[in-house]
Order: sequence, then structure tokens, then C-alpha cells
Amino acid sequence: MIQTTNKNGRTKPLVSIILPAFNEEAILERNVSLLYDYLAKYSDLYTWEILVINDGSTDDTKAIADSLANSIDNLRAYHHIVNRNLGTALRTGFQHSKGDYVIVLDIDLSYSPDHIEKLLSEIETTQADVVIASPYMKGGKNTAVPRLRLLLSKTVNFMMRQASRLNIYTFTGMVRAYKGDFIRSLNTKSSTFDINTEILLKAYILRARVIEIPAHLDWSEQQKLGKTRTSSLRIVMGIFNGLANSFMFRPYMFFWIFGLLIFLPSFYMILWIMIDAIQYYPMTIETANGFGHRFALAISKVFAERPYSFIVGGTAMIISIQLLSLGFISLQKKRYFDELFHLNSTILRKTKNLKNPHD
Repeated sequence: MIQTTNKNGRTKPLVSIILPAFNEEAILERNVSLLYDYLAKYSDLYTWEILVINDGSTDDTKAIADSLANSIDNLRAYHHIVNRNLGTALRTGFQHSKGDYVIVLDIDLSYSPDHIEKLLSEIETTQADVVIASPYMKGGKNTAVPRLRLLLSKTVNFMMRQASRLNIYTFTGMVRAYKGDFIRSLNTKSSTFDINTEILLKAYILRARVIEIPAHLDWSEQQKLGKTRTSSLRIVMGIFNGLANSFMFRPYMFFWIFGLLIFLPSFYMILWIMIDAIQYYPMTIETANGFGHRFALAISKVFAERPYSFIVGGTAMIISIQLLSLGFISLQKKRYFDELFHLNSTILRKTKNLKNPHD
């Protein structure tokens, strides 16, 4: 990794800024210009490279991105022939990035450029592997975000927080800072918006350090643009995919919770069957011999009075036992997955180091 120094002799880290883009001809050139105006303020602290990832746009985004790349030395444009969704766009950006730190930013600047300095300051100070810009934590703010979208997003992120038991408020957010070596060595698979959750899940498995900072999500400019701009990020669909992802953090807890919820009423019904059978037991002494025969006769009397208790209670008990068993199996499989992912990540990292010994 080539590094430069400022006039005070301080090494200036290289920062890669990844800008996924799909049909952004209305805002691409203007927002890149705004971004460079902001970055110029910190040219003595950092060196920059901008990666525009054109995700199969059908408008003039490709031509504008290429024009910018030809006129700006530290801006590069990469193109997907067809739309391959956010996950693939981010992987393309990560693979081509060279920075000590990698920042993902939305090209619509719904998170203003000043979040860049805040993210970098936090990741340098804390030596975290991931720093998340969070509009949902204390101190965060949302402006002009459609109510339905905001409700869905907050609900899903709350469910993920509860399922994972991690101190994170924004699992689905895209705007983040990463250590370059960490994100480039992380093996991800998702091609959709839920890559953001996948990254956090795998960071959690690897015991990476993840920190959030308050952020301001502002959709005011999007509201002004109205229908002149479309989005490939499919935010709402990504939110619903996030519901499934919340299962991946602690799958066994879902089985155990539902298993216990079914077990308790089934146990209550079976307990009362046993209590009633014990009450009937003395009445069977004159008509039956032996404990087993008498108890079976007492049970049959209870069944004659309340057959539904046997059917509902017995069925519910079987289902609850199956769910609890699945919980233990999923816990075991998750531990196997964690170990295999640790091993795979170590091999991948060492392989990349051998291929790039001077990085």
C-alpha cells in the first residue's frame, strides 16, 4: 500500500469511497462535485480514491461516470453490464478498493458528506473494524423519510437487535467505514440489500469490533427529485429480507421461544389430566386390580369427559418437543458454521497476503 505524508510528516491513510449507482444521471455529476468540494478540506489528512460502481444503469450513468473518470485522476468507474443489485455492486467496490479505510456512501448524499470525517475519526480513534452511521441510535436523526419506509426499517432493525442481542441499532444501513484489510478479506455471498446484515453477522462471528455513531438520514433532496430518479437498491424488499436475516444470528432462540410457548399450555393441560386421574384413582379400587390397571381406568374416565384435552395437549407437547430439539440441533450447526467460517476466513486472508506480499 502506497502511503504519502503531509507537511507535518504524518502518514496520510488512503481512503476508498465506494459509490454504488443505478440510473443516477440526474444527480451523479453534481453530487460527485459536492463530494470533492468536501474532501478537499481534508486533503492534508487523507488521500482519496473514489470508486463509482455503475450497476447496469439503462440511462446515461455509464457515460457520465466514464467522463468523470477521464477528467479526475483519483476517480475510477466500474460497470456491470446488467443490474446485479447492491450486494454485487459493493463486492465489486470492495475488490477494487486499495484504501487503508473503505467508506460506502449513497450517491444521493442522503447521508451528507460530513459523515465521512466522523466515520474516519471514529475508526481511527477506536481501531474498530466497522463503524456504522446510525440514524436510529440515540443522537441520530431522520428527515423527510416516508413514514411507511421508516416504520418498516425501524421495526426490522429492532427485531434484529433483539434476535442478535448485539448493541447495534442499524443493521440494514449501507453508510459505513471499514478497515480495508478486513472488508476485502470478508467472504460475502448476498447479492441484495441484505449484504449489509450479512457483513455484520460475519463480523460478529469473527469477533470483529463494530461501533455505531449517530447519523442524520435526510431524504429532502429525494423528495424534491420525485419520480425523476429510480432506485435499484430496492430498499423495501431489502427490509423484508432483513427479517429472514435476523433468524441467522441466533436461530436456536426462535425454536426455543416458540417451543416453550407451545410447551407451557400443553404441560398445563397434561398436568390437569394427571390431577383428575389421581382423583379418580380411588374409585377404581373395587373394579380393577393392580396399579397399572387402576391408573389406566382412571385415565380412561378423564378421557371420556375431556377427549379434547388429550388431543390438543398431546399434539402440542409433541410439537414443542420437536421445536426444542430443533433448537439444540440449530445451535450445534451454528457452532459448526462459525468454526468453518473462521477457518475459511483465515485461509482466504493468508492466501491474499501471499498473492499481495507488498500490500
